[in-house]
Amino acid sequence: MKTKQFASIFALVYIIQLFAEISDNIPLRNFSKPFIVITLLIWLYSSTNLKGRFHKRIFTGLIFALIGDVFLMLQSGKPSFFIYGLIAFLLCHIFYIRAFILDHKSNPDYKNPFILWAIAAFAIFCSGLFFYLQPNLGAMQFPVLMYAIIISFMAIMAVNRFGKVNIFSFKLILFGSLFFLFSDSILAVNKFAQPIPQAAVLIMATYMLAQYLIVYGSVVRELVVKRTEV
Repeated sequence: MKTKQFASIFALVYIIQLFAEISDNIPLRNFSKPFIVITLLIWLYSSTNLKGRFHKRIFTGLIFALIGDVFLMLQSGKPSFFIYGLIAFLLCHIFYIRAFILDHKSNPDYKNPFILWAIAAFAIFCSGLFFYLQPNLGAMQFPVLMYAIIISFMAIMAVNRFGKVNIFSFKLILFGSLFFLFSDSILAVNKFAQPIPQAAVLIMATYMLAQYLIVYGSVVRELVVKRTEV
């Protein structure tokens, strides 16, 4: 029941945020945007009580995501806020990675049949995106490269959870990671390469889905072999 309640609340926030983006209603957008992560923080805490290291790390990552949301929301006329937002989301991804590593450590001997394909696919995607953006990055080349590597590694570690957690949690977090990668790619292309029609709507729609799926996957997570704290 708790999951359905929070899903309903999040759906309302989702609709309000997209409406604000579509209608370019800045006051409504700024009001509703923090509630994206706040709702998820409350859901994660109330469902898990942050009993294990995994949930604590996801929770910490969400806090950095909330900070990043605020910086990006207020970046108009303040270029440094984009950098601060980038750093906050970088830390968000690092904490997600640290959480996913716990799943790997729970059963390190399991041979994931997809991991080499995932490494190759995300390495090609990361490299291709960076070299596409590179002529327009200027002083942002190193920060963007680091961010692209970290978020690609997060997606790889999401794939690496296969066989180490229940399949429902695996799928939710995998799709959440892919949506996150897609959202950030749209943001990067739109900001540094060429304008994308309705970019703000696409970015927020996929970003909100990403965070929701990652938290949902964290709430229902069960280890196959329980060698670490849940």
